[in-house]
Amino acid sequence: MSFAPQIKIPATYMRGGTSKGVFFKLDDLPEAAQQAGKVRDQLLLRVIGSPDPYGKQIDGMGGASSSTSKTVILTKSTQPDHDVDYLFGQVAIDQPFVDWSGNCGNLTAAVGSFAISNGLVSAERIPENGICTVRIWQVNIQKTIIAHVPMTNGQVQETGDFELDGVTFPAAEVQIEFLDPADDGEDGGAMFPTGNVVDTLDVPNIGTFQATFINAGIPTIFLNAEEIGYTGTELQDAINGDAQALARFETIRAYGAKQMGLILDISEAEKRQHTPKIAFVSKPKAYTSSSGKAIQTGDVDLLVRALSMGKLHHAMMGTAAVAIGTAAAIPGTLVNLAAGGGAREAVRFGHPSGTLRVGAQAVQENGQWQVKKAVMSRSARVLMEGWVRIPEDSLK
Repeated sequence: MSFAPQIKIPATYMRGGTSKGVFFKLDDLPEAAQQAGKVRDQLLLRVIGSPDPYGKQIDGMGGASSSTSKTVILTKSTQPDHDVDYLFGQVAIDQPFVDWSGNCGNLTAAVGSFAISNGLVSAERIPENGICTVRIWQVNIQKTIIAHVPMTNGQVQETGDFELDGVTFPAAEVQIEFLDPADDGEDGGAMFPTGNVVDTLDVPNIGTFQATFINAGIPTIFLNAEEIGYTGTELQDAINGDAQALARFETIRAYGAKQMGLILDISEAEKRQHTPKIAFVSKPKAYTSSSGKAIQTGDVDLLVRALSMGKLHHAMMGTAAVAIGTAAAIPGTLVNLAAGGGAREAVRFGHPSGTLRVGAQAVQENGQWQVKKAVMSRSARVLMEGWVRIPEDSLK
């Protein structure tokens, strides 16, 4: 019988927003995994339980969904005027790869809490009571994020009465500011990679659609629900149980990624599942959320459904919410038009689990749209802390 001893790695399992992930301090990882590359990826795959042909991640910490197949590596920041460097890895479920191409906005809510509790924020910056402002450098996208974390008696406050649709229990509110969330292009116009707020997307053997391509929070392709045969009120089962529909979305996403300049060939999309996201929007309609909560037409400005890692998300990715808020603030985008058009600094949108409000400040400078920041509220909580174990030979 073969034998490989298990190694123990300090880790914390946290919920952030509507996601869960395994958090590590960089210097707690085995030395070979402290650098980007094959060993680090193999470690994270084994921790999460991927690749799993059964799609369940039974032999790991993953929860068999894109929202729960996530990893975070944190260290004291190397950037001036920042507290912590935040690196996010989206672990594929049934494939042997970790996607480092984007951020997780939901888990961002837990980064500040972890950083405070694990000595990554200078003690003089942490109030005994009140709000601790944690300055986060998001390594994947090279952007600054500010987390406002509540403190009570010198400890991070995790419990409270803030309710977030998609999360069962109330918790303490953590406000997140995504500063300058749009991509920085040499021509100043990379927020819209084609230079247009609406484009025509031709997908062979599927159709031609209007699309808004935007790089804000995370690269996202927005479509009109009606153009692709949906109402915008769909819940997960309506799409995730339809293999043909999922394949269609993935094909549309691949062609959109190429038109955005994120890939050179359609085949590259298979190894870039985390970005871009694909979402569809519609004008407000009444529907019943996945929890049974009735959402009325007047409760929202628009409806949005988004796919993550090939499946319809149960709520809304935090980074996609940034894209929604940004696009809603810019007249003429499909998101803005679905919300009624015109200038706006915030929208409340309906998603499968309920509603979410996100704000964004957009200005036009030298003929180009720029967004100074996007703001939303999330919550976070430590679920378990200690060590994860993986077979030693996982790193070979």
